[in-house]
Amino acid sequence: MDATSVTAAGSTALLTDRYELTMLQAALRSGAAHRRSAFEVFTRRLPAGRRYGVVAGTGRVLDAVESFRFTSAQLDWLAGQRIVDEETLRFLADYRFTGDIHGYPEGEVYFPGSPLLTVEGSFAEAVILETVILSILNHDSAIAAAASRMTSAAGGRPVIEMGARRAHERAAVTAARAAYVAGFTATSDLEAGFTYGIPTTGTAAHAFTLVHDNERDAFRAQIDSMGRGTTLLVDTYDLREAVRTAVEVAGPELGAVRIDSGDLTLLAHRVRRQLDELGATGTRIIVTSDLDEYAIAALAAAPVDGYGVGTSLVTGSGHPTCAMVYKLVARAATPDGPLVPVAKRSAGGKTSVGGRKWAARRPDADGVADAEVVGTGTVPAELAPHLVQVPLVKAGEVVGREPLEAARERHVRARAALPLSATQLSKGDPVLATELHV
Repeated sequence: MDATSVTAAGSTALLTDRYELTMLQAALRSGAAHRRSAFEVFTRRLPAGRRYGVVAGTGRVLDAVESFRFTSAQLDWLAGQRIVDEETLRFLADYRFTGDIHGYPEGEVYFPGSPLLTVEGSFAEAVILETVILSILNHDSAIAAAASRMTSAAGGRPVIEMGARRAHERAAVTAARAAYVAGFTATSDLEAGFTYGIPTTGTAAHAFTLVHDNERDAFRAQIDSMGRGTTLLVDTYDLREAVRTAVEVAGPELGAVRIDSGDLTLLAHRVRRQLDELGATGTRIIVTSDLDEYAIAALAAAPVDGYGVGTSLVTGSGHPTCAMVYKLVARAATPDGPLVPVAKRSAGGKTSVGGRKWAARRPDADGVADAEVVGTGTVPAELAPHLVQVPLVKAGEVVGREPLEAARERHVRARAALPLSATQLSKGDPVLATELHV
């Protein structure tokens, strides 16, 4: 891939921290840059109260690694800013990741200490991928973990992602992707639909009703444009009157009504009764209004057919950080020597465990996950069929790319294989303990 094609595709090379390149420069001078190394992505803890995490963003990581190429303009800027020296600039001009990456496949669940991603190559080529890998995995996995709790609470009812107006415009797209991995059925964001093939949905907001002389005219215009199967927003003025008008205009074939404010449980029961009395027994009820997993769970007994979620999914208050880190766990003393475990030993709860690791999800007699077993060295024979990591990149070539639907299906299986307590919304410890075999 030359500089022109990188620019067209969008280089990811400067989506990094300055210290990645200054470390590279110093390592090139010391000779350590060419030592074979293994880096590992993991988290020491789940967010408070969470019982499992969800891996999301793996596909985007693979794209980012492929696009990690320095353009002429980027190299000129680095030189002009005197960020690195000429030797380092020459290295960056020819940079291509030629190592191997293994990791938990997208949609899989994880726990504290799980080796979510293992990056092996020279120190130089692996260290500068740290920031871009962490930025993707931390963001997408946080969104997916929140989304998984919401889709679990929904109990099979569809959940729509509607958070584009509450997030950075690019973050909104990746949030929609992560939510889709964790079971959301559609998004309101058209760029997410275009880029990732996610189904899109949406009809009208309160402004559409307000711009018309009355609610009847607004409903008529929407139905004339979109058909009787559309969803009408019925809480701009008087809810009861709006439902009556909606059915009068659309007939009993009206697709759905949306409620966006008020006591959603009470209003859903009232609207359902009114729709049935008007003969619109097949008209669905969709609810929105700052929903989160707790609000969705509280609506379990209400006659609700689907949920729209925005703010609580895409903002930081709704998805606590995953706190993933990228640590060197093994390195060779010479370019071709054997990998030797290395680990951080300082106090303060930030120690790490050295060695290139494998992970297995051990099942019990009923096929339910019993423990997350993480080890170094030889994999015990009884755990070999249950290894979690898969090859993602071999000798610099992506081998683990897959359709987004595969990640969705994997998440359904992975969550179903956890103990039932995994889906409880009350605060608790991780549902699986991590057993370390070193």
